[in-house]
Amino acid sequence: MQKPSRCFKIAIVVSKFNQDITDKLYQGAIQRLKELEFDTKNIKTVFVPGAVEIPLAAQRLAKTKQYAAIVTLGSVVMGETKHFDYVCQLASNGCQAVSLQFDIPVIFGVLTTNTQEQAYARAGGKKCNVGRSSIDTAIDLIEALENI
Repeated sequence: MQKPSRCFKIAIVVSKFNQDITDKLYQGAIQRLKELEFDTKNIKTVFVPGAVEIPLAAQRLAKTKQYAAIVTLGSVVMGETKHFDYVCQLASNGCQAVSLQFDIPVIFGVLTTNTQEQAYARAGGKKCNVGRSSIDTAIDLIEALENI
């Protein structure tokens, strides 16, 4: 991947629920932006209570038309009830709706895992850091859309 132009802004929406995991996702995202030499003034971060609240924050950010992409970070771990299914569906459908309504990449970096161990593995553990890869996805999509 080529280094992008640093003249655009990126917003990051981070859920505070499962904060031990989402902090790692956020750190991965910020580290990747630093590696890509983004100016910190071009990065906006918004913290929300949980994954269900992510789409509303993303919508507010999209309405400003200041950002080239919005990266969403969160962690929903399956429990004993169907709540997991509703939260995951609301968060993912909401992010997609914002993306399509405002014609902006809204990257879904919300972990939806069966166990805490799986979440940790995807937050900088054995698998990867989804926060970091979500930044790469955002930049790749920005570049793809610029070429259409």
